[in-house]
Amino acid sequence: MGDEDLIKCGKLNLVDLAGSENIFRSGSRDGRAREAGEINKSLLTLGRVINVLVEHSSHIPYRDSELTRLLRDSLGGKTKTCIIATISPSAHSLEETLSTLDYAYRAKNIKNKPEANQKLSKVVLLKYLYWELERTKEDVRAARDRKGLHTLLSHVYHQMS
Repeated sequence: MGDEDLIKCGKLNLVDLAGSENIFRSGSRDGRAREAGEINKSLLTLGRVINVLVEHSSHIPYRDSELTRLLRDSLGGKTKTCIIATISPSAHSLEETLSTLDYAYRAKNIKNKPEANQKLSKVVLLKYLYWELERTKEDVRAARDRKGLHTLLSHVYHQMS
């Protein structure tokens, strides 16, 4: 595009879905048990979205969890997706291994339509990044005024988990 430098932009999501566990068997208590419950809830929602995508249903419930919103492009979207399913040969972990394999098999049947990375001018990309930075600063200010910084950081941590 003339003298303007172009940059290829792409997106990479790395998500560790490990943590789906039997709370009783793991011995989790209080905060850890609550966290494990939230992880399991997110994984159940992700499983529902995967089922809907495989069945080619008209409504896909991406909005039901933060995880499915973040992974929208990877789930039936415009990206290539790779799944690594970690399983155990131990008889003790048979239930989790079978569940993981079933999950991965269903996810494997999702059909995506990958698109080439976008080409953006440096100017447009910088404007977008500055806008995103300002929006994040406003979110931090609002959270600090409303609930305090500790609550914001806790919320961010739970979104990343």
